[in-house]
Amino acid sequence: MNILIMGMGYVGVATALLLTELGWQVTGLDPNKSRIRTLSHGVLPFYEPGLDEMLRTHLASRRITFTSEIGQAIDDNEVIFLCVGTPSGSDGSADLQFIKEAAESIGKHMQGYRLIVIKSTVPVGTNEQVVQWINQAQPSAIPFDVVSNPEFLREGSALQDALEPDRIIIGSDNDQATELLRSLYKHVNGPVVVTKPKTAELIKYAANAFLASKISYMNELARLCTKMGVNIADVAVGIGMDHRIGPHFLRAGIGYGGSCFPKDIHALLFTAREHDVDLTILEKVVQVNQTQALYYMNIWEQLLGSFNGKTIAVLGISFKPDTDDIREAPAIGIISKLLENSAVIRVHDPIAKLPKSMLSKHLKQFDSVEKTVQNCDAVILCSEWKQYMTMDWEQLKRRLKQPYLFDGRNMLDGAQMTAQGYHYSGIGMSWTEIK
Repeated sequence: MNILIMGMGYVGVATALLLTELGWQVTGLDPNKSRIRTLSHGVLPFYEPGLDEMLRTHLASRRITFTSEIGQAIDDNEVIFLCVGTPSGSDGSADLQFIKEAAESIGKHMQGYRLIVIKSTVPVGTNEQVVQWINQAQPSAIPFDVVSNPEFLREGSALQDALEPDRIIIGSDNDQATELLRSLYKHVNGPVVVTKPKTAELIKYAANAFLASKISYMNELARLCTKMGVNIADVAVGIGMDHRIGPHFLRAGIGYGGSCFPKDIHALLFTAREHDVDLTILEKVVQVNQTQALYYMNIWEQLLGSFNGKTIAVLGISFKPDTDDIREAPAIGIISKLLENSAVIRVHDPIAKLPKSMLSKHLKQFDSVEKTVQNCDAVILCSEWKQYMTMDWEQLKRRLKQPYLFDGRNMLDGAQMTAQGYHYSGIGMSWTEIK
């Protein structure tokens, strides 16, 4: 079977390489010719551990190719995965422009039966819309099926998640289409859940919303811990041992970010409003996340005295480690707040880069931690890169003007940092521990 992947963004490339790894012949399609050239030369357009080597391996074996020729690509491949973007609109709704364009292209160019697999994260009911768009674009009636197959890839862990998924969700109304999609994943070790397309679409949003809720719950609880003299990390250990809760996503910090959680939660809230349903818990999840970093920025500013005129090092600008994605990253909000307070900011990240348009005489990015922290009044840790956890912090302290260390991810041992002479403050620590 030949497989076409429409959309060579993060999900599209990861899906293409997984299917190639499983032994299928895959074509990656994208209208961005520059991106296609980059991929054809074995270079990823984003950072993701393990995928670059897999890309080069399968290019060499010619099991994967890339093109911008949409008509030929649709004609040559029996199975088509839709992996195009669904960005948020100003009202939080998912913009289906690229999904619609892809569906209409399929309808226009298909010459025989096609199985269309929606991998993009889409609102409930999109499967039915795709069927309509394809039908409307067909010059003459040609049979096809549309199934939903949401992705659950974590940035930084895409390779592992693709090869060893927690589950494979198939939303389908047709048994033959279901079995055809099953056959593509026959060598993947993971349970398969078959359900209706609308259910599959909602599962994706519901999963991300629940994980975000756990994060915001712990982040809001951390504020209470700060006031009451309790360490949120100890609370997390205690409740995480309950098998009904589990230890995952209980680590307090300055909030979630990235391309999935914020976008998907806003889309789910929009869908709920369309159906006159109030998801009040989820609304609070968003509110906590939007205010979490600022809550602790106010505490840290009190400890430092003021951010005004101070030089601050921000370590880690990606929303999480092992990715270069800075979309909705808490570090960006922190940088904006520091600029508002007339601070001078020195930034470092092992992989991610700030846009050149953001840089100025008050905001500079450096290629080493040592250069970044030189003569700084404080360090703010925003992403838990392994490099930051294993650094010689005692040596770094000598480069600082003032040894204030604000740990936005609770990634370091506060007692150890204090013993080294730092004025250390994390998330959800008591005032006693902070002092």
